[in-house]
Amino acid sequence: MCGIAALQLRNPELRSSMGSLLTTMLCEIVDRGPDSAGLAVYDNPALTAEGLSTLSLLGGDLGIRADDVDALLGELLPESGGTEIKVVGDTTFISAEVPAEDLAKMIAKAYPEVVVAGRGERVAVMKSVGHPVEVAERHGVKAMRGTQAVTHTRMATESAVTAGGSHPFSVADDLCLVHNGSFSNHASVRRELQRLGVHFDSENDTEVGARYVAHRLEQGDDLETALVNLGETLDGFYTLVVTTADSMAVVRDPIACKPAIIAETEDWVAMASEFRALAELPGIENARIFEPEPGKVYTWSL
Repeated sequence: MCGIAALQLRNPELRSSMGSLLTTMLCEIVDRGPDSAGLAVYDNPALTAEGLSTLSLLGGDLGIRADDVDALLGELLPESGGTEIKVVGDTTFISAEVPAEDLAKMIAKAYPEVVVAGRGERVAVMKSVGHPVEVAERHGVKAMRGTQAVTHTRMATESAVTAGGSHPFSVADDLCLVHNGSFSNHASVRRELQRLGVHFDSENDTEVGARYVAHRLEQGDDLETALVNLGETLDGFYTLVVTTADSMAVVRDPIACKPAIIAETEDWVAMASEFRALAELPGIENARIFEPEPGKVYTWSL
């Protein structure tokens, strides 16, 4: 019984309020998953600077120094430099003027014990064990600005309560996936993806869904097609929200076992596990509010 809340702000004038709006939504889904939480915020200039790739690393005191990262990058990429490291709550952010994939590979090689929770040019991912509201407070989410965001409160059923098992799973540049439910055939799909060379960081069934979507996008699917293919490949009961650098998608399993409600106005589109998480959004009284149909993929772009 996990909780999901997601928000895409179409009106630029609202983007300075992203953090406060997201925090309000989060507070209303806490009882659906009190053991851990995660958040992803897009286009927050305090964490993801224009022109730089950013890694989100689990842990707030990892002992990684910017000079050391610059030296390592210089060995691989002579034109690199100017690494920025920020510690926010339980997350360390590393930004550099190199492709995110290259930066992630270098960090994995130099610091194999470190877990990369997110990567890209536009997304900052924050995950931690503990009460979801406290997780958000430790990361200063309420003051953040952004274009879109997703948050998840977890009640663990398929794996241990760890920061690494928290959602969202961000396994490709600017891609995030959150999940309420379970995939019953995740082990067999994991084996097939591993056979194709896909690497996994956890035993979490949600990571299988995220890796599957990322793999399909690499094969040329657009986001809607990737999620249609997911529905034909992964069995189970689920509601998913997937975000990319400029889009958001929602899909439920073919019998709509897990709850979801969507609200949409000219200024924003939002999704949550329960209506109460949407009730304080500006202009909610004029929103188009509906329950997504079973098995149908809904997508929106900035």
